[in-house]
Amino acid sequence: MTENDYTLAWGLYAVAALGCLLVGFKLTGWMWRWLREPLRVVLAVLLLTPTIVDPAKDSFAPAIAITALDLAFKVGNNAWRAVSDFAMYGMFAFSLYFLFVALRWPLEKRARERRAQAEAAAQRQVAEDDALAAQAPFAAERRDRYLDDPRPALRGGGRVEPRL
Repeated sequence: MTENDYTLAWGLYAVAALGCLLVGFKLTGWMWRWLREPLRVVLAVLLLTPTIVDPAKDSFAPAIAITALDLAFKVGNNAWRAVSDFAMYGMFAFSLYFLFVALRWPLEKRARERRAQAEAAAQRQVAEDDALAAQAPFAAERRDRYLDDPRPALRGGGRVEPRL
């Protein structure tokens, strides 16, 4: 196998693995986030983990393929090496994922608090607007609605003329 064939095979596998990741993301899209994200990490580790095939030539292959072929045809002892690579890359991936979750958690908490405060302020504004709307007929009867007008005064005396 020449160097070009090796690179071409890895390129084709990369495209296929990314397609499988896309399908996996679509299949897990409906799930609860705390279940969906770890499943996606597991899927990425399974599809993207390489393992060494021949130590003398430094040839690598997808660990999932090596494990499946070694278990199906009972040839070689590369399955244990592939499983150890899965464990190592899985440990790295999950430690990065837990770090991401630990950083995201306080940010989401603050965002929820800001949304709750904004919602409470909006509800207070609606209540104030309703109170002003309820008082509007009384202000019209007292004939002091121009004094209590909440709108800002217009520049130029309040008269607006169209420009031709």
